[in-house]
Amino acid sequence: MIRSIVAVGAAALVAASVSGATEQPPAPLSIALPQASVPKRVTPLGSEAPAWARRLYRRSVQVLLALTDRNGAMVAGERDGWDYVWPRDAATAAPGASGVVVGDLGSIEQTRHIAEQANASGHFDAVIHNAGVYLEPRRVETADGLSHVFTVNVLAPYLLTAVIDRPGRLVYLTSGMHLGGELDLDDLQWTRRRWNPSRAYAESKLLDVALAFAVARRWPEVPSNAVDPGWVPTRMGGPYASDDLGQGVQTQVWLATGDDPGATRTGRYLYHGRPRPAHRAASDPAVQDRLLAICADLTGTPLP
Repeated sequence: MIRSIVAVGAAALVAASVSGATEQPPAPLSIALPQASVPKRVTPLGSEAPAWARRLYRRSVQVLLALTDRNGAMVAGERDGWDYVWPRDAATAAPGASGVVVGDLGSIEQTRHIAEQANASGHFDAVIHNAGVYLEPRRVETADGLSHVFTVNVLAPYLLTAVIDRPGRLVYLTSGMHLGGELDLDDLQWTRRRWNPSRAYAESKLLDVALAFAVARRWPEVPSNAVDPGWVPTRMGGPYASDDLGQGVQTQVWLATGDDPGATRTGRYLYHGRPRPAHRAASDPAVQDRLLAICADLTGTPLP
């Protein structure tokens, strides 16, 4: 039985500010901490939080909010035409949530601290790696000297996977744009290539699929899958997105909580609950191993 779930971020779940990226919308982050007295637990955040919360409450899942807020002063409000939820008002995004955890996935140190907080709270049955930043018009460098897109979209889920005690299931959010990704494993920080927002994002999403498949191969006892939520009308997708937001949410919830055999298979790329062919590079063990080695070197933490 599923008892506890971590949901790390989400495409337009709880939004948060990111230091050094003032031209960009806030970056999302979330983490759920377990409580033994409830049958299931997960965190949904931000503009999708009500949809997640309603579905999870129906499954007797307790919800805990967590988010990034480097500035600390911003509260619920509107920016660039979108509504955002900030720490002081995070609980209003999903009524019934039990608390808030704060951290920054753009920082290796803070990401590690998030994982340590999770471990201190108990074991998780599932972890959903949902955080992501989209098209950054310029290359933003983190305090660790790395590409912000790579750090949030790829390195953070790797480090959380490596540090959080091995859960029962893993879900990594990707994008259909990964199919057009062009890997350059020698320049994942975009220091030699001319910055291209779309290519950088697509590459990061391709690496997310490779990470999901690498973990599936390394940890065969832990179902590990990549999910494309579709082009949905969230902060990231925009108001004209034509896909079904509910289906994107439902696939994640199903993989994290479902009891049927389909929910517990591993090493798949799914769109609206159905497996689809992924980019060929994602299934290449050489690519997977190289990615794991790069991430281990950058973080000082190999995948167990």
